[in-house]
Amino acid sequence: MSKIAVLGAGSWGTALAMVLADNGHNVRLWARREDQVTEINELHTNKQYLPGVDLPQNITAFTNIELALFESEAILLVVPTKSIRTVVKAILPHIRVGVPIIHASKGIEPSSSKRISEMIEEELTSEYPNPVVVLSGPSHAEEVSCRQPTTVTVSSINMDAAEYVQDLFMNQSFRVYTNIDLIGVELGGALKNIIALCAGLTDGLGFGDNAKAALMTRGLAEIARLGIKLGANPLTFSGLSGLGDLIVTCTSVHSRNWRAGNMIGKGKSIDEVLEHMGMVVEGIRTTEAAHLLAKKVDVDMPITSALYDVLFNGKKPEDAVEELMGRVKKHEGEDLSGLLPNTSNGNA
Repeated sequence: MSKIAVLGAGSWGTALAMVLADNGHNVRLWARREDQVTEINELHTNKQYLPGVDLPQNITAFTNIELALFESEAILLVVPTKSIRTVVKAILPHIRVGVPIIHASKGIEPSSSKRISEMIEEELTSEYPNPVVVLSGPSHAEEVSCRQPTTVTVSSINMDAAEYVQDLFMNQSFRVYTNIDLIGVELGGALKNIIALCAGLTDGLGFGDNAKAALMTRGLAEIARLGIKLGANPLTFSGLSGLGDLIVTCTSVHSRNWRAGNMIGKGKSIDEVLEHMGMVVEGIRTTEAAHLLAKKVDVDMPITSALYDVLFNGKKPEDAVEELMGRVKKHEGEDLSGLLPNTSNGNA
C-alpha cells in the first residue's frame, strides 16, 4: 500500500483516485470546495462529477493541500492546464525530493507553447529533481469509474518512474502500457481535443459519418505533422495516446470537447457553451496554443486554423467547412508521408 496524493477532484481525478484505491493504496484527494470534501468523506460520492458512483472507503478528501500531500509517495495532478503552474508552486514546500509527479491533464500552454511536463519541470527547478510521468490514452472517467475495461499509456524520460506508475495503476479493468516517447504521448493527448471539438461541430451542423471519418483521418495526419516536427515518434500517433484517444473523444457523448463543439455547430456562442458545460473544455485553449505553435514551427494545420477562426475570429462554422473543402488539390501522400518511418535502403 502506498500513500498517493491526487490533486483535482473533478470527474477524471476522482475516477483515477478510484483506480488507485481499488489497488489498495491510501488515496488522499485534494479539492478546493469544502462541501465537495464533506460529501466525499461522509457520503463517499462525488455527484456533481460522477453521479451514481460510490467511492471506495480508502479515498479521503482534503481542502488543505499540505494535508493531502502528507507523506505521499506519488503525486497525481489532474487539474486544468491553466492551473498547472499555480498548483505546482503551491505543492513545492510540501513535497519530498524524488517523489514521482504524475499528470493526467491534456493541453498545451498558449503563451509558451510548452507541454505540461515541461511546465511542471520548469516550476520544479533544479532543487526538485522529481521525475515527471504522463498518463494518457482513450479513457472516459464515466467508464473508468464503473470499472469498464480501459487501456492507457504512461511515459517519462525516466522509465523507471514510468514503470513504477504502471504498477500503481495496473489492474484487471485498467491496463497500463509504457511508452518512451514522452513528446508524442503528450501531444497526441492534447491535440486530439481540437479534432474532437471539430467532430462535435460537424455533428451539430448535421453532417454525417463521411464527414467525421474524413475529419478524424485528416486530423490525425495534422497531429502527426506537428508532432514529428517537434521530435515525436510517428508510430506513437497510431497508438493509444494518438489514434485510440482520437477515436474515443470524437465519437462519444461523454467527451466534453465533442459536446462543446456540438453546441457551437448548433449556433451557441463560446460563452454560452462554457456556461452550460460548467467544466473546463481543454480543446478551446489547446486550439489557440496549437495554432500559434504551428505558425512558429511552420507546420500546415488547416483543420486547427479553421477551428481557430471559428472560436476566436467569429467565422461561421459553415464558412470554415466550405473553405476546408475548397482547398487546393493535393496528393494524400503529401500529408501522410511523415506517419511511418523511412524504411528505404537507398536502392528503391
